[in-house]
Amino acid sequence: MTVSTSSAPDKAAPQAAQPSAAALLLRGVRANMRQYGMLVALASLVVLFQIWTDGTLLLPNNVSNLVQQNSYILILAMGMMIVIVAGHIDLSVGSLAAFVGALAAVLMVRHDVPWPAALALCLLVGALAGAWQGYFIAYLGIPSFIVTLAGMLLFRGLTQIFLEGRSLAPFPDGFQNMAKGFIPEMGPYTQYHNPTLLLGLVTVVLLLLRETRDRKRQLAYELDVLPTGLWVLKCVAMTAAVTAFTLTLASFHGVPVVMLIMCALLIGLGYVMRNAVVGRHVYALGGNKAAAKLSGVKDRRVTFLVFVNMGALAALAGCVYAARLNAGTPQAGLNFELEAIAAAFIGGASMNGGVGTVMGAVIGGLVLGVLNNGMSLVGIGTDYQQVIKGLVLLAAVGFDVWNKRRVGR
Repeated sequence: MTVSTSSAPDKAAPQAAQPSAAALLLRGVRANMRQYGMLVALASLVVLFQIWTDGTLLLPNNVSNLVQQNSYILILAMGMMIVIVAGHIDLSVGSLAAFVGALAAVLMVRHDVPWPAALALCLLVGALAGAWQGYFIAYLGIPSFIVTLAGMLLFRGLTQIFLEGRSLAPFPDGFQNMAKGFIPEMGPYTQYHNPTLLLGLVTVVLLLLRETRDRKRQLAYELDVLPTGLWVLKCVAMTAAVTAFTLTLASFHGVPVVMLIMCALLIGLGYVMRNAVVGRHVYALGGNKAAAKLSGVKDRRVTFLVFVNMGALAALAGCVYAARLNAGTPQAGLNFELEAIAAAFIGGASMNGGVGTVMGAVIGGLVLGVLNNGMSLVGIGTDYQQVIKGLVLLAAVGFDVWNKRRVGR
């Protein structure tokens, strides 16, 4: 008796179902909930205060003022985000910024040191101060909270000593332009600031090239990507946002110089944290220090470099603040560390470390900046402003805790 067998199945095996556009969107939102949430919050605040102030918030002069007014907090927030990602905290940045501003005033006002040399020396002093604190934290094992608390008191006292209890002014014009200046106008008259239009065009092209490159890379590795229509819509939305912001600045005096400094820091630090080995080591240390050390991460060296970077950024923020005030003052830098920490947590940092992005810190800083500016424009007092900002910070951290519990279920 013969038994007939068939090696081919009667029906073809069903292919794996491709995720729908809605599923891909939901997956992307869940994976980046904090960052997307803060972007939505920032956009909502802008719309709210734009209506509440009868259009004053987005006037070109107010937008430029918003950038310059919050520049030093955004610089500190970028460094603070990296410190928090590494699993530490730095309470000394406000006092260090004040000390460096006082040092800049002594060098330029009292001793007539040329401002480029004085600026370079101030940044070096800030990096050395960060290295000094980083040594105690990384190599002696003293908790960062204690070391930076001591640094906060130390640098605040040195500020008083350097300035002898009074303000020093004025700074040279070149130094002031770092915080209050704009890039110069060039080209024919077009009713807009031509270099700003060019910078906006370059930004749009670079963003679109990055999106295209990232999409091709994801397709090459057979990863899920947004459907073509949604991806095009995303690119159009990004282009529209950059174009609107560019035209707003170009209709006033153009791009502030300090904004170029912040963009350079954002690109540089963002690249280091995303692509460089030391950036991945920072995330590894903050996520699980024991596992990172077993994997060969040099935890002491990485921690030391994190605080050197924070010291240099605090020095830069101190110089920007002094240049904006056109004076070195004993009371400079008060509560800067709290603003920077709040911006980092609002922008997506986790209290447990290992989570956060440099861009998120900027978004968090802008949320606080728009809140401050908008509430001032509508006449809300500083006492109520503090209450509202405290509630915003509490909500951001509470959301982080809730999200971790939801994911862990």
